[in-house]
Amino acid sequence: MWIEFKNYQEKAIVKLKQEVNDLLDAEGNKICIFKSPTGSGKTLMMAEFLKRLIDSRIDGKKFSFIWIAVNKLHDQSRNSLKKYYDQFGIGLKCSYFENLDDRKINQNEILFLNWASINKKDNVYVRENERDNNLSNIVARTKDDGRIIILIIDESHRNAETEKSRELIEDIDPKITIEVSATPQFKGVFRGVEVELKDVKEEGMIKKEIVINPGFENFKIDKKLADITADEIVVEAGLKKRAELAKLYEAAGSHVNPLMLIQIPDTRKGLIDKKDTVVQMLGKYGITTENGRLAIYLSDNDSKINLENIEKNNNEVEVMIFKQAIAVGWDCPRAAILVLFREWKSMVFSIQTIGRIMRMPEHFHYKNSELNLGYVYTSLSDIGIAEDIAKEYITVFEGKRREDYENIDLTSYHSKRFREETRLSSDFVPIFFQAADELKLKDRISFEHSIVDTKLIASGKIYDVDKQTKSIEKKGTLDIPKNEVELQNAFDYFARENLAPFHPELRSIKRINDSIYKYFGASRDEDRWPEIQAMVLAEENRQAVINVINRAKELYQEEVGKGKHKIVQNDEPWNVPKIINYNLTFVKKDYKKSIIQPYYAKMKGTNSLSLFEEDSDVEVAFIEYLEKAKQVKWWFKNGKQDGSYFAVPYIENEQEKSFYLDFIVMLKDGRIGLFDTKGGIYAKTAKERAEGLFAYIKKENKEDKNLFGGIVLSDKGSWRLNDKEEYEFNSDNLTLWKFLDLD
Repeated sequence: MWIEFKNYQEKAIVKLKQEVNDLLDAEGNKICIFKSPTGSGKTLMMAEFLKRLIDSRIDGKKFSFIWIAVNKLHDQSRNSLKKYYDQFGIGLKCSYFENLDDRKINQNEILFLNWASINKKDNVYVRENERDNNLSNIVARTKDDGRIIILIIDESHRNAETEKSRELIEDIDPKITIEVSATPQFKGVFRGVEVELKDVKEEGMIKKEIVINPGFENFKIDKKLADITADEIVVEAGLKKRAELAKLYEAAGSHVNPLMLIQIPDTRKGLIDKKDTVVQMLGKYGITTENGRLAIYLSDNDSKINLENIEKNNNEVEVMIFKQAIAVGWDCPRAAILVLFREWKSMVFSIQTIGRIMRMPEHFHYKNSELNLGYVYTSLSDIGIAEDIAKEYITVFEGKRREDYENIDLTSYHSKRFREETRLSSDFVPIFFQAADELKLKDRISFEHSIVDTKLIASGKIYDVDKQTKSIEKKGTLDIPKNEVELQNAFDYFARENLAPFHPELRSIKRINDSIYKYFGASRDEDRWPEIQAMVLAEENRQAVINVINRAKELYQEEVGKGKHKIVQNDEPWNVPKIINYNLTFVKKDYKKSIIQPYYAKMKGTNSLSLFEEDSDVEVAFIEYLEKAKQVKWWFKNGKQDGSYFAVPYIENEQEKSFYLDFIVMLKDGRIGLFDTKGGIYAKTAKERAEGLFAYIKKENKEDKNLFGGIVLSDKGSWRLNDKEEYEFNSDNLTLWKFLDLD
């Protein structure tokens, strides 16, 4: 099975390999940080990175690995990596302590341990014993065999900085320590790789945001049901949302059965077990363990019911009760709703807490925005939110589109994602032909070439075994013609060595091979492949083919560059979003004409992972103008960088881009104004966007739209509008700018 890595994953794997190789050549022991958000596929990226690290090394370095994790996470990691490597039939051996041969970690073997088994001196894997079969001696024997030890600390934020942990790391004395975490702890480390949360979101791996108790400010209690508890309210709301999501998945043609998680506190003496209360509560809604709709996942000594295949998207379980113990590392991407009860007293939300409902079940975002959110329902009166990243990710405020809104059906555009930055697609083949013709490849090579052979050392001598030498003194070589298997291996290696800067993965290697076969008319004639391979590998032909490959890569990268900025029209007409969720970095404003009510503005001085920027002074001034303008029926403050928001195409530096203008304004006479506010130096740099907006309005009005607008700025107490085909700005002369009058 071929794994199609996301763009950010491929980049991180390549960079991580480069960083570790650099650190291997440095003096002393080194630490490398791998910071990647929950839900980004850290384990998958680490598995591929380790596979590539050991692959086809020419420097003779040999490795053994130790992987340490918390709780049962080392089991999960070991099983994930073993499954990943088994599908290729190659890679690394994944072992527990008792699986080690000869009481050492062999080459390309990973020893999986959990902290609890090694962080105390009397633990079985650490203490001295008659067979010298403890961790210290295993590490010593491994190093004596000439292997480099690399230590991977998974979810390192949980343990890596404790005193016991530091002592343990010093005892292992690894050449490289790789700290893997969403929130790394090692201080003063400047080497590492970071995956940005926004990149993981944009590629559809995780939810766009998490909402808490959506719509509860309008919740009305039925007085006839006055005895209903807060816990019952949140469970009922969660179940209602789960049913809604199930219908939306079905409408989207997906077989995902959304899962609701209920997290309960540990049992306390003298108190009723919360599990029993919740099971009874769910029974009223027909959700029981007996009918397979309820699963229970508690501690090792407690209940585990209906868990088999629960992580599969179409599994029949609808609700799962669990405790804190499984919160780290447990992975079920169809989980969409989390319910928390008042017994927690207080809850500090972190990325780890909400990590259970962050993942997207099919690794892409859906057209219906409700499927791209995670939902938390809680009877807590207040929550704290830990870490800046969580504050940006969790949304607690909600703005809704007004009921009097009528669809405006605007044509909107978005950037088309292009994934071929690090690998070769089928587009490479015709580009190879173009490069070969440009460099006249057929005129520069000959089928009458020298024999491709394997050169063996003849009568070599080493005079000093303790002295490192770059070459062995030899009397000569023995030349043996390569057979077909050796030719194929050499041909693959040739393609691999000439792939940079693209990653040398199997698919890209085969793409170069296929291009060469097709160019010489033998794409389907496998009997001719050895003949073509020998011709390419011959010393007198080799450089000519390398030149063509290098030119083809240059042309291909130009095509990739064009594709990265390709702007395409949205499949469906654009309308103001029905609901917009906001996080704690937003504050409510009292604007009556905003089509989204209530309106929330980004607070000053906050970093933004959201789709909004803080309102600038000129934007605030324009909003105040729109609020007073008599012709304005409603206005909408646009977002950015997302298909949910409105954009028009424009061209800058010969690249097509998307322009997310600031305001869409509906007038009482039916006209729609499209405005982008500018001030100071920004008005000077608006030329390309202004002219793109003009072209868009002109084109759409030919299709019976009623649009107007352009760049607006404030000058001497008036608002001026530039809606010209050719944009000009001179702060000393605004005579070409109209006065904007919406009164």
